[in-house]
Amino acid sequence: MNPDVLLPLIPIAAIIAVAAVKIARVRATRPESPSTDATARFDALERVVQDLQRELTETQERLDFAERLLGKAREERRIGG
Repeated sequence: MNPDVLLPLIPIAAIIAVAAVKIARVRATRPESPSTDATARFDALERVVQDLQRELTETQERLDFAERLLGKAREERRIGG
């Protein structure tokens, strides 16, 4: 085979090799997917947060109701008194 034919292929092979090394480095440093234990713990934590949010909403609604009752009682005392 004539060496003049292979000469233009050297830069192409070098570019492919550099790209392969870069891809290998990215894959090696990329974090793996979380384990099933971590996923289960995350799901449990997410359920707890949702429960807390629901309880907070209920508490806020009760507080609003109590404030309305107190405001109404004050208004009635002012008008009636």
